Amino acid sequence: MSTPATTDRPAPDTTADPGPLGLAGFAATTFVLSSFNAHLIDQNLLTVVLPLALFYGGLVQLLAGMWEFKKGNTFGATAFGSYGAFWLSYAAYVKFVVGDLPPDTANQATGLYLLIWAIFTVYMTVAALRTNAALFAVFVALSATFIVLTVAEFDTSVGITKVGGWLGLVTAVLAWYASFAVVANSTWKRAVVPVFPLIGARRAGPVEEAHS
Repeated sequence: MSTPATTDRPAPDTTADPGPLGLAGFAATTFVLSSFNAHLIDQNLLTVVLPLALFYGGLVQLLAGMWEFKKGNTFGATAFGSYGAFWLSYAAYVKFVVGDLPPDTANQATGLYLLIWAIFTVYMTVAALRTNAALFAVFVALSATFIVLTVAEFDTSVGITKVGGWLGLVTAVLAWYASFAVVANSTWKRAVVPVFPLIGARRAGPVEEAHS
């Protein structure tokens, strides 16, 4: 008498959603830097952003991106991995590079640095159309922030930099909202904070859907 074949079921993935952690780290660091760009804080205190850029905005986001890879979320892995690297490279740029650049042309180097992130953010915004309105709004605001700050650097305009700072503050608030939505909805096990799913958005799990 033959023994019936048994099928081994894969163990469920118990990895917590890293999305709200990555969004929170991004929001906090963006808020602090944007406060300086908007000239709401004394510019001599700008170095306070570097520890945040290294650890919360940088290392924590990078880790969140790696956990997104484990969960099979290409969008989240690319976004958090990249913006984690952005903040790490920003800290290194300010600490080790800016002071050695020629004063008359340093703005061009910074403008080029911001330009590549503007390009990256714009195409990630297109991809975000398949997520939800809360996350899409973050990328729209961030795209505008990078574009305006890029123009400000090439134009050496303090006024345009201030506009970019205010856009960054909006971006930070939107990112905090998206993070809050994932945490709250996950904890309550139901949709208590709306994220407004977009028409045609694919259902890909809590990171992209924010438990819609």
